[in-house]
Amino acid sequence: MSILPITVFGDDILRKKAAPVTEIKDDIVEIVDNMFSTMINANGIGLAANQVGINRRIFVIDVSAVEGYEKFKPMVFINPKIVSKSDELESFEEGCLSIPELKANVIRPKGIEISFYDLNMKEHKMETDDLVARVIQHELDHLNGVLFIDYLDEETKKKIKKHLNKIKNRKVEVNYPITKSPNYLLYK
Repeated sequence: MSILPITVFGDDILRKKAAPVTEIKDDIVEIVDNMFSTMINANGIGLAANQVGINRRIFVIDVSAVEGYEKFKPMVFINPKIVSKSDELESFEEGCLSIPELKANVIRPKGIEISFYDLNMKEHKMETDDLVARVIQHELDHLNGVLFIDYLDEETKKKIKKHLNKIKNRKVEVNYPITKSPNYLLYK
């Protein structure tokens, strides 16, 4: 398993809608293994494929390091779709490996139902809420070219603009590898 560089704010792939996975081959299995290694190395709890330069509708999550979620098993989501969202909304602080050193409160539905495929291309449906629902929504946004900062009001966006430029110009210090170029693409 390899640790891949993480794409950061300003990288082209983060604003593109990811392509569906049509079949599972060894390369997809290897990508998923590398995504888990990369996420764990960066102390993340979720990672979308485009965050490592891969234009595919895949994300992984593992919230077992979070208090209260120790029994949660790592999961792979392939071609995920939200089937329904709760009417109840919740504000919670989010961060992102592609936007280091920045956190902000984001309002999202508290609960969701999601359909997705696993590495055997077996379809699953899952209802979840709270942290797991939030992480899934955050990662699915990535696959649609949406970042958590897109939910912020204009005043907050103005306040963080300078920091976003630092990220874009790779002038931030992180304890994980990031891409060297905004045109980074590991795998089409």
